[in-house]
Amino acid sequence: MSQEKGAGGAAGPAGDHPHHGPLNPAEARGAVRRALAQRPSGQGTPYTPDTLSDALLVASELTTNAMLHGGGVTDFDVEVVGENLYLSVCDRERRHPVTLDSLDRGDRHRCGGRGWPIVCRLACEVEVSDLPTGGKRVTAVIPLLGPYPHPGGA
Repeated sequence: MSQEKGAGGAAGPAGDHPHHGPLNPAEARGAVRRALAQRPSGQGTPYTPDTLSDALLVASELTTNAMLHGGGVTDFDVEVVGENLYLSVCDRERRHPVTLDSLDRGDRHRCGGRGWPIVCRLACEVEVSDLPTGGKRVTAVIPLLGPYPHPGGA
């Protein structure tokens, strides 16, 4: 499933091999753009500017979450399969993402905690799986055919 792939595969996410895939949100967005641009013209599913924006935002959020909460990006995959864009980001942390209340215990607005709900809203499917050597892989599927009927509205 790899247009852009890091070295986390055979050695595991904490392996000693150098990483060759995106390590930060800007590099992840570039990998998404390349994966979509490398499709032969006239083949594959067309995508809209809104769909591209959704895919870029999901790539940014997944890599940011891996950096902030997962010990860094250990692997990154992006691939167009049929009518969908598959994005996978691996990190070193086994804890799965959670949705936080927008207010803390003191009824103050939290500074963060909005990335995971954004990913879940923009993707038609999200899967979190544990890796055998430690860490996890988060895979989000972005439909390329236009507006996906998001749960709960617009």
